[in-house]
Parts: sequence; structure tokens; C-alpha cells
Amino acid sequence: MRSAFVIGLLGAESTGKTTLAVELGAALHGPGCRVAVVHEFLREFCDRHGRTPQIHEQRAIAAEQTHRIDAAAQEHDLVIADTTALMIAVYSDQVFGDASLYAEALRDHARCDLTLLTALDLPWQADGLQRDGPHVREPVDVRVRRALQGAGLACSVVFGRGQERLANALAALERARQAPPDTTRWRWVCERCGDAGCERHSRLPL
Repeated sequence: MRSAFVIGLLGAESTGKTTLAVELGAALHGPGCRVAVVHEFLREFCDRHGRTPQIHEQRAIAAEQTHRIDAAAQEHDLVIADTTALMIAVYSDQVFGDASLYAEALRDHARCDLTLLTALDLPWQADGLQRDGPHVREPVDVRVRRALQGAGLACSVVFGRGQERLANALAALERARQAPPDTTRWRWVCERCGDAGCERHSRLPL
């Protein structure tokens, strides 16, 4: 059984997930709190093989990401996951037109205690094999939102640059720790203005 509080970071490419995960880990580490940052297994796969995965490899990559999150949760109080299996499912859908991974990925992601969705307000940057270009960010973001909404899973959208982005993520964590869990309906919290019903800071349709 998981005992840790698990934060799952989702977001399109080049939206600062890895940077935010590392910064959250540093900010939250302290006496009496064992913090783990679970890095993206897909990046490790691409570096090892010198290519992006093929369609038949996607499920195993998603499973390994979940396994690493679960393993970290057994040994730590707080786990920050730099993506979950849900992002593998989204990219499998985006790249291959394969929607078969969503059900399992959403089931695994639902075990996260807080979902942070990184906004598209950062400039796109190239990063080796993993990034396809700025044109894929909006459709990927829409797929993530629709998947979460369809499963009734809450998320907080994190805007801002540098310390502002980190502060907004920490504020979302504080609210999540203080409020009782509520997964009975879709809950959207804009981390720029704090309005649970805000969509004015994003032009993307649901």
C-alpha cells in the first residue's frame, strides 16, 4: 500500500515539468520529510536506445513509470513524479492514434494525491529526441485535459516562470493538504489567479 503523498506532474513537452519536479523536491526536502523525485522513464529509454519508442513499447514504458512511482512511495513521505503513465497514454494517442492505454493509465494516475498540469506559457525549447516541436503542445494539452475530465480527476494548472511557477505549485500543494479529497467532480484551479473556475488564462478548448 502507498503511504506517501504523491504529486503527479502532467503537461505537454517543454512546459517545465522536469524543472518543476526538481525544484519542488528541493523546496520540500527537510527534517522529518523523506522526499523522492521520480524522473521520466521515457527520457531514460530514449537516451539508452537513441530513438523514441515504437507503438508496441509504449505499454511497458507506462508500466515502468508507475512501478517506479509505487516503489518510491513505499520508502518516502512525499513523492514527486515527473510525469505518470497518463502522459505515455496521451502521446501514444497523439503519435500513433492508439487510445488503448488510457484506461490503465488513468487508473494508475488516480492514485496520485495531487495532479499539477503545467501550462503552455513557457517558450518551447528543443531537447533531443523527445520533443516533436511547438505545434504538438496544444493538442497534447487538450488530450490531457480531456482525459482527466473524462475520468473526473481534479488538477491544478501551474502558470508562471521561475520562482513564480514554483510558488504557485507549492500553493496548490498547501490547498490539497488542507482540503478533504474531492474526486466526485472535475475541479480546475488556475494557479495564476487562484480562481477554481478560471479559463481566461488559457485559450485552449476542452
